Parts: sequence; structure tokens; C-alpha cells
Amino acid sequence: MNESISLFTTMPTTAVDEKNITGETPVIELFDPPMCCPTGLCGPALDQTLLDVSEMIMAVQAEGTTVERYQMTSHPHKFMNNNDVMRLVREQQMAALPITAVHGQVIKTGAYPTLEELRAALNGSITQ
Repeated sequence: MNESISLFTTMPTTAVDEKNITGETPVIELFDPPMCCPTGLCGPALDQTLLDVSEMIMAVQAEGTTVERYQMTSHPHKFMNNNDVMRLVREQQMAALPITAVHGQVIKTGAYPTLEELRAALNGSITQ
């Protein structure tokens, strides 16, 4: 019996009109740099940063927080429909990515936030 078991459950969902498949507006949005797959965890050698990001996403999702990840190649409308994200990409180009937004406000650019930074932003302490 050959069953495939998914180790990572942070795949992005297809969003429609700024809402996820549950109809909620995402609380955390990650605008990722180009990667080979939606999580970047698909090659022969795992990038520790991306593994940490996946664990962080699973932790906040377990707390009931909605998280969406977007890549420019698969979700160009998400980039283009967010004025702050597009301004940062125009000004800094690829150096701006990844961009993290919490409740629609950009909290970090150029690197992924830590779990502590995300929790602070979720509690209203924006740290960028």
C-alpha cells in the first residue's frame, strides 16, 4: 500500500475577492519571493528558514489565526491589489520579499517575522 502523507499543511489556498475559501479575510498574509513550490519545502535539501516559517504558520493556525501565502507567479492579483505591497516591490524590487501583513498592515519586509513578532502584531503592537 503506497499512501502519500503530507508533512506540511501550510499550502496557500485560492483566494477570491480578498477572502479565503472559508469566506474570511486573512489575518496574516505572507507575500513570498519566488519559490519552486508554494512552501519552498520540496527540494532535496530543506531550507531551515522555510521550515521555521512552516512551523510558525502551523502554530498560529493552531491558535485559530487565518494565514494566507501568496507568490507573484500564482497570485499576481494579490500583489497588484495591495498598494503597500506593490509600492514596496517597485521601490525595493525582490529585496522587499517576503512581505508580511497582519490585519492588512505591513509589519515586516525582506525577511520572515518570528513567531514573537507575529504574536505582537496580532495583539496590536506593530513592530516594523
